[in-house]
Amino acid sequence: MPIGGGILPAAGTSQYNELTYVTRRAFIPKLVVQIYNSTPLMAALIANSQQASGGVSSVTVPVQGAQFVNAQWSDYSGSFNQPSVQQGAYNAEYDLKLMIAPVPFLGMEGAVQQDAAIIPLIEARMNDATNVMMDAMATALYTNTSNNQAFIGLPAAVDDGTGGATYQTTYGNINRSTYSWWQSKVYNANNVNPTRQNILQYISGTVKRGAEMPSFGVCGFGTWTLLAQDFVGQEQYVITPGSGFDGDNNGPQAAFRALMVAGVPIYPDPYCPEGTVYFLNTNYLSLYIHEQGSFVFTGFESTLPNWQIGYVGAVLMIAELVSVKPKSMSKINNYNYLSL
Repeated sequence: MPIGGGILPAAGTSQYNELTYVTRRAFIPKLVVQIYNSTPLMAALIANSQQASGGVSSVTVPVQGAQFVNAQWSDYSGSFNQPSVQQGAYNAEYDLKLMIAPVPFLGMEGAVQQDAAIIPLIEARMNDATNVMMDAMATALYTNTSNNQAFIGLPAAVDDGTGGATYQTTYGNINRSTYSWWQSKVYNANNVNPTRQNILQYISGTVKRGAEMPSFGVCGFGTWTLLAQDFVGQEQYVITPGSGFDGDNNGPQAAFRALMVAGVPIYPDPYCPEGTVYFLNTNYLSLYIHEQGSFVFTGFESTLPNWQIGYVGAVLMIAELVSVKPKSMSKINNYNYLSL
């Protein structure tokens, strides 16, 4: 029977093409993923994720922004001034965000996939749902400034609040203009090349302000490559292995190569805007994922009520990026970078 007859989609349609791409027996029984990038930031956040429970409206984290008591010098008598009650604790509040990846299995797709050796279309779509969500999350983490339904990204989490935009001045429902201890340090590189010397300067500034070394830095590949040129002849790298995007132990593996400056690994991330370097601290930066929404699959429901044979399900993620000590992190803008 020629392909395209009977219950199969008509030749030339998008449904016909998709089915034949994954079911024709002459093909190797493995779908080789082409379109997703490895991201060290997402790898670190997933590895360091925190569990949110209870209601799904928000995450509340108490933070101390001022001292509770005062110290006093005294003489041999041991007398001291009457202490005063001081507010030192504040609630940082973050709204959890919902991401949905619908997974359709419609029409007669199941009936025409009867060879156990071929790639099940439904398996390919389920794997792709997770990949699509990871891609969207990584994009939002670096770029989102205005979409209230998406993650609040690094542009808001790592900022000093002087830009004037709402996402910069108020973070976690705490105003940075009022409370300077809630500010990150933002540097201007003034359009110079990133080098070990100026990177070290910004790392030192981050440590001075936040009292801790950053866990790692991230930047775009063009920025990272220009920094790497400053290491020529004295290369020093750290390789951090990751997992394959397709969930297959024999599949492609992500490996993140870092340049080391003052003991801080700096990774290239394809999602990071070029010319910008972030220094981050995973002691205080986490992806809070709700216990009922960590890549959870709803199960399939029949589409018959909509007058169509088939099923549809959805993969859900309920999470938010949370920084609870912005002063421990910093951002450098306006570095030169290479076009790759």
